[in-house]
Amino acid sequence: MKSPICDMLGIDFPLLAFSHCRDVVAAVSRAGGFGVFGATAHTPDTLEQELKWIDAHVDGKPYGIDVLIPENISTAGEKNVTWKSLEARVSQEHRDFTRNLLKKYDIELTSRNVADNQPQPFDAETALQLLEVSFRHPIRLIANALGVPPKAMIEMGRKQGVPVAALVGSKEHALRQVAAGVDILVAQGTEAGGHCGEVSTMVLVPEVIKAVRKIRDVPVLAAGGIMTGSQMAACMAMGAAGAWTGSVWLATVESETSEIFREKMIAASSRDAIRSKGRTGKPARQLRSVWTDAWDRSPDSPGALPMPLQSIISRDAFNAIDRAAAAGNEKARDLVTYFVGQGVGLIDSVKSAGAVVQEFKEDFVEAVEHMNALVAE
Repeated sequence: MKSPICDMLGIDFPLLAFSHCRDVVAAVSRAGGFGVFGATAHTPDTLEQELKWIDAHVDGKPYGIDVLIPENISTAGEKNVTWKSLEARVSQEHRDFTRNLLKKYDIELTSRNVADNQPQPFDAETALQLLEVSFRHPIRLIANALGVPPKAMIEMGRKQGVPVAALVGSKEHALRQVAAGVDILVAQGTEAGGHCGEVSTMVLVPEVIKAVRKIRDVPVLAAGGIMTGSQMAACMAMGAAGAWTGSVWLATVESETSEIFREKMIAASSRDAIRSKGRTGKPARQLRSVWTDAWDRSPDSPGALPMPLQSIISRDAFNAIDRAAAAGNEKARDLVTYFVGQGVGLIDSVKSAGAVVQEFKEDFVEAVEHMNALVAE
């Protein structure tokens, strides 16, 4: 494979797999793809532990890390914002709405104590500390979502000789990222799980490629709803240098997701993956549930708070929901949800991550051979 991504990352097959689970990251890299570890929820200490584990289990194969440093957040410009200081900003109306919702499903909402100095979610300074930890390990990529990476992140990547990737949901986003100096663009269509825009992958990928080509040569990875090698081949036929995937790994045996959520994924159709602000305060695609309906459709809903305040609400709520569901509360299952893309409709079973990589390769080759046969005719 002659994709520039293969040369940049030291891989043979340009399939990148984003996951919050270290087991998925290691398994994908061992199988010939490129695992990208989602580090946002970690502290420097816990990230050090996770990366040590990956180093020991990746068989010397390359991998990368992903952080989340939003450009647009309600606390932008504020210094020393802590989790506890944010909790004081959450209205009683929002607290009561959450508590009453869970009570209908026999779930008691309890708050988890946090240290007085624990930084707010998505804290930029913490993210940079995570990068410093990461560079003590043989990472081959750093990536950021929700805006242009801070200048310090790009400079760290250049100093270490590690490419910097950024996710974009529009042509305008891509142009800003290229101007800022990123090395790789991930053109993520609205089909994607998690935070996403409104433009489809099929439209976004060629639009971004065409726009940035006029400025400089930046490899573009296609993302959003890609669950098969044939989809990957189709995107590369449009000019993409490879694929960035996420949701497909949630249905693997190594994934961090619960058995209950995996069952719901297998039963879901593509229309069940909806965009909602109910979990983070920004539109994020996730599996429709009682939770999303309550925040998005209920006439009693106070409306989602802006990021990161909505995350303060949802963290304790989902800890309680997942505990209750795991303990056998059948009613709690209706509230269980997680970030997942529209490609969920293509999931019909749970497999190992290595098997998924192999299927991608075989499906990709078959698609390319099919196209070659059509051209030959």
